Amino acid sequence: MITIPNYQIIKQIYESASSRIYRGLRDQDNQAVILKVLKTDYPSLLELIRYRQEYDITRSLNLPGVIKMYGLEKTENLQVLILEDFGGESIKRWLTDLGFGIWDLGLTDRQAATIEKRPFQPTDILAFLSLAIKIADILGDIHAAHLIHKDINPSNIVWNPDTNQLKIVDFGISTRLSRENPTLKNPEVLEGTLSYLSPEQTGRMNRTLDYRTDFYSLGVTFYELLTGRVPFYSDDPLELVHCHIAKPPTSLYEHNPNVPVIISDIVMKLMAKNVEDRYQSALGLKTDLKKCLDKLQASETLHDRPFELGQNDFSGRFQIPQKLYGRDEAIATLLQAFERVANPQNSPDSEEGRCEMMLVAGYSGVGKSALVREVHRPMTARHGYFAFGKFDQYQQNIPYSALSQAFNEFCHYLLSENRDQLAQWQEHILTAVGNNGQVLIDIIPALALVIGAQQAVPPVGPTEAQNRFMLVFQNFVKAISQKEHPLVMFIDDWQWADSASLNVLKMLLTDPDLHYFLLIGAYRDNEVDASHPFAMTLEALQKQQAVINTLKLDNLSYQEVNALIVDALHGDSASVASLTTLVYDKTLGNAFFTTEFLKALYEEELLDFDFDSQAWYWDLDQIRLKGMSNNVVELMVDKIQKFPLETQTVLTLAACVGSQFDLQILSLIHKHSAKSTLEALWQGVVEGLILPLDEHYKLVEAETNSLAKQSHFKFQHDRIQQAAYALIPEEDRAELHLEIGRLLLNNTQAEDLAERIFDIVNQLNAGRTLITDETEKVRLADLNLQAGKKAKAGTAYQTAINYLALGLPLLGEFAWEQHYAIAFELHKEQGECEFLSGNFDDSDQLLALALEKAQSKFDRAEIYVIKIAQLAGQGKYYDAAATMIKALNMFDMKVPTLDQTEAQQQATTAEMALYQENMTNRHISDLWQLPVMQDEAMKVCSRIIAIAIDSIVIGLPELLAFYTAKMVNMSIQYGLSPFTPVGYTFFAVILSSGFKDYTRAYQFSALASQLNQEKLINYGIRAKISNTYAFLKLLREDINASTESFRETYRIGVEGGDFVYAGYA
Repeated sequence: MITIPNYQIIKQIYESASSRIYRGLRDQDNQAVILKVLKTDYPSLLELIRYRQEYDITRSLNLPGVIKMYGLEKTENLQVLILEDFGGESIKRWLTDLGFGIWDLGLTDRQAATIEKRPFQPTDILAFLSLAIKIADILGDIHAAHLIHKDINPSNIVWNPDTNQLKIVDFGISTRLSRENPTLKNPEVLEGTLSYLSPEQTGRMNRTLDYRTDFYSLGVTFYELLTGRVPFYSDDPLELVHCHIAKPPTSLYEHNPNVPVIISDIVMKLMAKNVEDRYQSALGLKTDLKKCLDKLQASETLHDRPFELGQNDFSGRFQIPQKLYGRDEAIATLLQAFERVANPQNSPDSEEGRCEMMLVAGYSGVGKSALVREVHRPMTARHGYFAFGKFDQYQQNIPYSALSQAFNEFCHYLLSENRDQLAQWQEHILTAVGNNGQVLIDIIPALALVIGAQQAVPPVGPTEAQNRFMLVFQNFVKAISQKEHPLVMFIDDWQWADSASLNVLKMLLTDPDLHYFLLIGAYRDNEVDASHPFAMTLEALQKQQAVINTLKLDNLSYQEVNALIVDALHGDSASVASLTTLVYDKTLGNAFFTTEFLKALYEEELLDFDFDSQAWYWDLDQIRLKGMSNNVVELMVDKIQKFPLETQTVLTLAACVGSQFDLQILSLIHKHSAKSTLEALWQGVVEGLILPLDEHYKLVEAETNSLAKQSHFKFQHDRIQQAAYALIPEEDRAELHLEIGRLLLNNTQAEDLAERIFDIVNQLNAGRTLITDETEKVRLADLNLQAGKKAKAGTAYQTAINYLALGLPLLGEFAWEQHYAIAFELHKEQGECEFLSGNFDDSDQLLALALEKAQSKFDRAEIYVIKIAQLAGQGKYYDAAATMIKALNMFDMKVPTLDQTEAQQQATTAEMALYQENMTNRHISDLWQLPVMQDEAMKVCSRIIAIAIDSIVIGLPELLAFYTAKMVNMSIQYGLSPFTPVGYTFFAVILSSGFKDYTRAYQFSALASQLNQEKLINYGIRAKISNTYAFLKLLREDINASTESFRETYRIGVEGGDFVYAGYA
């Protein structure tokens, strides 16, 4: 038994997964108390959040049906909640004694279900009804206090049969928000008690969560009281979630024939899958329960159905129905696509699980996102995974932003798996990505939490880097898209996609080996014409036979708007016809505009509920006089402008950051503490304009700023972000962005700059025209250079160009004279990226200017190396070799020009003779002992020849002997460079093919391989070295050994993105 200072522990009365509950006495006054203690000395962040919230909420409630909170005390590592003890026990504990079915704390649901129960007696029903009315009454008070409990179950309802007091406890996951948007989570980490969870609380129903979730949980509780068992039981949490979502519960009558039909109907109404079909108020529930009780107490029977349920069930709350209108056909099409991907054997027209893309096109606000999330329910039955990402209208320069968001979300889902499952995923993903995991971690940071820290990937050429990135990404997606776990990825707003993401899209959809993957994309087709990059990408994909289908969503029809209003106001079609006409004329059936317009009418008290007549009423003339906007953005602007000024300020700052933001950045640019910023933001959260993406804000609100970075939010809709941004006068926007950028830059440590570079540079670029200080301009030019290099490293070449192109104008008229280093790097990097994006003329101009302005032969050599690689890539081998010769001549390495045939032959003879002289009294293995090359000029020459070697081999093989012999001689004279193994490797080719000296050829090739792997590590050349070594092994070793070498060459080539030499192998 634990010891708690100032309290005497009497006994332990309950234990959950995270806490223990004791009955005790307070020393100072002998007051009976309940002590709730976290079990671990080092509780998780989530446990602390819920513990603190339970304290704050319970203490704020002064309701007779809610247990009183006396305090929260900390002693050493213990955190103790002090609550009142009114002598009660949870219903879970006294069910057996009272006789409501059967229950024992030591039994599981399954075991309890096997025990024979005695028949119900009328007194049981009377007792049940008395108890149920009390619970409904208390729940009504809780809801009236603008609170949703979210964990109603028999363990959280405490009753003292001696005093007849009943109280609800445990508000650790309760919320004061009128609505929450549950995210898709592993069932094992869902909030609440799984057996009592409402369908929408699972995050898989495409529905927000409101106070009616408590009615479902209460229905399950009543079901258990009346039958002795919960309606659904499974050892598999995901199966249990599926039952809540899709499986009708077995009738109470089947378990207990003595339960009257009308009471069974009440319970079933509480447990309706759709919130609109449940009770809408605790008062309505209480009224029906009271009618049943009154009839029994008057000795009347409850056979059949003596009255209609819900006659007095009016909440007076304005609730927009959450079901979709007019989308049945679209939903069916979407679900058929999922079925084809997840169960190809059931779809004769589908290839074996081949990936598909389902496009959902339509105007903003038409309901594309709401439609897509309908796939959550069938996906649950198939144990599928769902990931969501969204491109941002104000952050189009961040490469892979939506893909990064989606895969980060997926990784966080994996982290909620149990230890064994997570280990399996880790092994599976590591096998797929090999040694290139860091390539993915650079754009999916959360992946590091799944597979662990990864070694830095070796630098390779830009073409190889792009090949490597695409292959690793491809393998990763294949690894996580499995028959047992189909993957559905929803990427929204493709009209704002960056070019690098479009390249990934092409790669995924044309991969014939990618199965069990459904990519759903939504876009505004009115913003995408034939020349739009997304449209051009789709056209290219269709030509390559990619499986792409399109759903076109239109606005709601008049009839559909009418049906929505009928359901919202509980009227009939005729009675709401005039209101429907006004709403439809205003919104033209746009779903988002329609719902927001109706909310605005309610908030302006132009739509109200009359409790006397129990009906909604409105005045069309007053609505018309109000002159509400015909534009949804203006409507949202009007709404935001009614908020306190500080809330408006925070919302506009958030809109500048992006559609998603964290509290740390927001508080930084707000220039207030995280707690103050959260308070200012809170009305936006309460009104549903801003959605929390996690629970960390709850602890920030309570006591600390330290969790601000982990507290994430998003705008509920693009139009809301657009409205918040519209509050900033256009002439002030550049200045605000500049200020935000400066704040972010000045508060970012040097080691964190690379991580934040895009966010910082985007803000500064938006205000760059206002910068007057030359030093700051140069700093921004350098930051754009860093952003461009990061985008280039991620193979996002067009995005890199966008940053690099902004850098040069910031340097001013005398950029080359005053800021040479930055100007040179900007030209070089942009020139390379232009080429990789297919803009050859632009690349030539930039590199030519850099070559002209270069202040040293070493800088000119950098440009020549790029040009040689580019010419080789275009198949211009002669030009590549000619460029090599120009570069070598700069360093006084006089070599014959390509048109000097006789001179070339003489030079080759001389170089081979020098080789013979250099190797006198030397064995090839002795070259291992050569020192490392120190001469910088010779290092560059070695690199230049190595870069051009493929052009020589393919286009000018007669020069190969000269240049490879020269590299061998250079190594003997000047030492070994990282590119020396290339010379040794291709000299081995000359020895074997030209001189039939297979022994020396093999020795040179083996030495090259050993040097490259152990002494002169250079991953960019490893595949070509390994390939030659494998070929020469064929002449000396067992064919099996050589075959293994070819396999190794293939692996090296694929991992390094060198598909040419991987193909040779």
